[in-house]
This record gives sequence, structure tokens and C-alpha cells, in this order.
Amino acid sequence: MKSIVGSSQKTESSAAVAEACAQIKNPAGIIFLTDYDRLEQIGTLLSQNFPDTEIIGTAGISYHNTVIKEKGLLIVTAILGEASVSAGSISHLSTSPLSDLYRLEQSVNKVSPGRNNTVCIEFCTNDEEVLVSTMNIVLQKKNVSLVGGSVFGTPSGKTSFVYCNGHMYGDACAYMVIRNLSGKVHVLRENIYGPAGGPAHIATKVNLKKKELIELDNGPASEVYSKETGVPVNKIVDNVLKAPLGRVVETEVFISSMNGIGSNGSITNYKRINENDTIYILKLLDYKKINEETKNKMRQLCSRPSLIFCVN
Repeated sequence: MKSIVGSSQKTESSAAVAEACAQIKNPAGIIFLTDYDRLEQIGTLLSQNFPDTEIIGTAGISYHNTVIKEKGLLIVTAILGEASVSAGSISHLSTSPLSDLYRLEQSVNKVSPGRNNTVCIEFCTNDEEVLVSTMNIVLQKKNVSLVGGSVFGTPSGKTSFVYCNGHMYGDACAYMVIRNLSGKVHVLRENIYGPAGGPAHIATKVNLKKKELIELDNGPASEVYSKETGVPVNKIVDNVLKAPLGRVVETEVFISSMNGIGSNGSITNYKRINENDTIYILKLLDYKKINEETKNKMRQLCSRPSLIFCVN
């Protein structure tokens, strides 16, 4: 597969697109990352400049080389050749995403996945847990890996959007299925957190729609967290990078980062916690060592990668 990544810190959208795309010619697919305010305008410009190209985009904090920004940065990842690409959207995530699943199936059939050579990259606005379960109905039987995340940085009171092939979508997912025609695709998962050594807790009361953990072990979730860590309730969210919550499934730990405290002592999170889930309070591990182990594994799998796409 042939690819190129361009970026720009220019604030004016047309100038940013021109700079980021200066080396891009006849791409089969484009994945772009920018800030919320410029998402539609930059998507429209890219679609005008590359009318025959499959394009998806999202907003959030993004990084390229040594630059990391929530605003004022455009990153354009272009698939140039030796790849088969198909993009599309799945709507009604909060109600009935299954109704659009046929689009993903069409995209998968179009690229015709082989063994370990295809990935699906998705960006969604909400209900990611339901979306992943829905998409895997199609992807798992074809052995297609899934990588992605939710929109970040939507201003308070505004609607989250993703961009796909000329259109902005709310309550939706934009996806791109990519088959590498000249090599393999490897998907790695890295976790820099582990149980802090405290007891396992049970989520005894939740609000799934609000991603709200109301009670742990039949007590207010924030009080249980505060008692175990010694962190005051009003400082729990500030402690998220040191000690997030973790949902344990068999031997896997899935991070559920806190983003707010409710008046009833609940904790709201970026990821949904289900009733009766086993929850640990986590601690930050030796992330530099873990990152080096991940890089070594990458080198063993592919000494000369044509593209590395990372989602934190």
C-alpha cells in the first residue's frame, strides 16, 4: 500500500487544505482530522479537490510528528495506491444502527478482504459500544479488524458530527474499509493502566444512556472511589490520567475515563459501564516501557510499514 500524511497549522481552511495536500495526487481514500469548527468546510474543500476519492473525517485532539493540538491543526492521511478502499456511513446510532448495516456489508464485499490484509477505521458521534457490536456482525465473519473512536471537543450545547463523502452526519458513524493489496494489516492494542491493588467492585446501579455509574457496591460511586484513593470527590475528574476506572472482562481491562461528578454522587464516563460489571480502580503503569514493547512488536511484524494510524 502507498500512502502519505500531510498536515497544516494554517487557520484559514483553504490555505490549510492546500498545504496539507500539496504532495497528494489521485488518492483512493482520504482520512482527515481537524477541529469542530472547520470540519464541514474542510471536508467540502477536500471533496471538491478530490471528487472521485472516498473521504471520511472527524474532529478532536490530533497529532502528527511532534505537533499535538485540539484546534488549528489539519491532518490528511491519503491512501495513494496498492489498496482497495470503500467508505460509508451508519446512521441512527442511538436508535437503530442495524438499519444501515447493509452499507458496511457492501463496502466489505467491494474490497473483498483476504487474510490479515484489511482494516475498518471508524469515527462516531455517540453510542460507540452499540456501534461496535453492530459493525462486528459483518466484520468478524470476514476477519476484518476494527479501529476508531468517538468525536471529541464538541462545544457544549452543539451537535457532534462526522464527515463522509460530501455530507455531515449526526448520530452516526463514518467508516472506511481499507484492503492492503501489497502487504498485511496488523492491529495492536496497548494498555498503560492496570489494577491499582484495591478490591474488585460491582457496578450496582447505572444509567446507560448518560454513561453514568451511579453506585459501586450499593454506595455512591464517587464516595467509593474517594475512600479507596484518598482523592476528594471534587478532584476525581482531575485524577483521571493517574487512576481511571477499569471494566474487567476475563483477562482484559477496558478503561472507562471519568468526565464528571453528579449531584447524587455518581461518576459520568466516556465509556459505558453496565450493571453488574466488575470494576477496578486502575493505576498508571510504566508507560515508556510498555510503549517500547509495542514498538518492538511492530518492528517484528513489519520492519517497513507503509502507514501507522494510531488512536488513543
